[in-house]
Amino acid sequence: MGLKKGQTNNPHGRPKGIPNKVTANLRGRINDFLNENWQNLQKDFDKMDPKDRLMFYEKLLQYGLPRLQSTELKTDFESFTDAQLDAIINKLMTDGQTAEN
Repeated sequence: MGLKKGQTNNPHGRPKGIPNKVTANLRGRINDFLNENWQNLQKDFDKMDPKDRLMFYEKLLQYGLPRLQSTELKTDFESFTDAQLDAIINKLMTDGQTAEN
């Protein structure tokens, strides 16, 4: 059978939105390690090939920045009128030009 989504056997468990203690502890230890060894890491980083540097940097980012959840937009564009579609396109084009400036 199993539990329904959002249901738990521990009603006094970790509240929603509160980070996992283990994860927070691990991130803190990784940040401390990086801070303490930054000069050595920088020297090693400078010796790497550009491709390896990029991969290294990307892997470090996951510990410093929260992961973004992917989202999916499902829209039935066939139900829109031509005028509505033109308005959407114009809005996207205008917003894109504003973001570039």
